[in-house]
Amino acid sequence: MGTPRMTLPTQLVLRALLEDPTREMYGLEICHAAGLAPGTIQPILARFEGIGWLESRWEDIDPHEAARPRRRYYRFSPDGADLARQALEAAHARNPGRSRWVLRPGGAT
Repeated sequence: MGTPRMTLPTQLVLRALLEDPTREMYGLEICHAAGLAPGTIQPILARFEGIGWLESRWEDIDPHEAARPRRRYYRFSPDGADLARQALEAAHARNPGRSRWVLRPGGAT
C-alpha cells in the first residue's frame, strides 16, 4: 500500500469520509460533503480503493423500478480510516499554513 498525493481535493474527500468512518456513502453524497464535482472525486475514490483504503459495492436495486441509476457505495477498509487519518496528519505537518481545519484525536475535523 502506498500513500496518495495529498492534494486539497484528496484531503477534502478523506475528511468527508472521516466524518463518520463506519458509514457507507455513495459518490454524489461524497461530492456534496467534500464540496467537489463528481469528475473530481471519482479518480480519487478509485485511487483509495486501489491502495486498499476503501472498499466499494454496487447497490442491489433494479434501476427501472427505482427510476434512477444504481449507486456505488464506498466505505473504509478495516485499516483505511486509520491510514487516512495518518496521511492527513502528515500532510498537515508538512504544510501547516495551508490547512483550513484542525485535526482532533479520533476525528476528522
